[in-house]
Amino acid sequence: MTDRRACFDFEVDFSNGGGIQGQGFRLDIDGDDIGDDALAAYIIQDLRLLMVGEVRILNKRIVEERHKRATSVADADEASDHAELIDLSHTIEDGMITYKGLPAPLICDHLSREKSRTVYAEGTEFQIGRINMVANTGTYIDTPFHRYAHGHDLAGLPLVKASDLPGVVVRLEGFEGRAIDWHAFAATDVKGKAVLVQTGWDRHWRTDAYFEGHPFLTEKAALHLRDNGAELVGIDSFNIDDVSGGERPVHSVLLGAGIPIVEHMTGLSRLPVHGFRFWAVPPKVVGMGTFPVRAHVRISKSK
Repeated sequence: MTDRRACFDFEVDFSNGGGIQGQGFRLDIDGDDIGDDALAAYIIQDLRLLMVGEVRILNKRIVEERHKRATSVADADEASDHAELIDLSHTIEDGMITYKGLPAPLICDHLSREKSRTVYAEGTEFQIGRINMVANTGTYIDTPFHRYAHGHDLAGLPLVKASDLPGVVVRLEGFEGRAIDWHAFAATDVKGKAVLVQTGWDRHWRTDAYFEGHPFLTEKAALHLRDNGAELVGIDSFNIDDVSGGERPVHSVLLGAGIPIVEHMTGLSRLPVHGFRFWAVPPKVVGMGTFPVRAHVRISKSK
């Protein structure tokens, strides 16, 4: 088959201000044509652009020309016997509000140490705790049952979907605006990975500001993550969706594809962009789609 390349101009606006332009850019393509969105994704990936707001493709034409690119080489294995564990979860406390309108957890003794002394032998005592809470408390994972009646619940969550996943951080702290579109992910290889979106919104945790004006993903961002093979998506914001209306397109797209969501994360700024493994396993509960997790990563280090 004859090699073809796309020849085009482009304009890129950055979400935190400024932009770049290019004229007469040429790119190897497979097939006879390529869409503007696909070209925009290549631009972001090739130039390793971050905080992209909008990409405009101009004066596109397809020319017959030999390809110039070599085959890419896979990233080397970064595993090591030495590792650091980093907790990415908020602490659950009595009376803590995670989501306005939902009740706070009530944490108390079912059996106090004092009362246990009347049950056990002298010198032996235990505490048995009790917690009354809704599932959407603290840092939690959403499974398909949360959104779809016939989706799998917590008990049906395959461990491979929430444990020992290679992870990648998409850094968007300082992002201007609220809606995070697909361009933000176009420079990142998300296939088979836990994609953790760092917005910096966790700085507002346990304040009124946390519940208002949070950053969120667009439906096109969710479709991009789904179509490019993301295994799990996490975010350190109040919600992965825009909650100003009743629709939840990001939950619908991701959970509809069996991709778990972890919301209300924290500490993503402590992670490298890649080179870590991610865990967010909930208890095995039948008939529930959401539950708190101890989300954490393992970062391999050289000896």
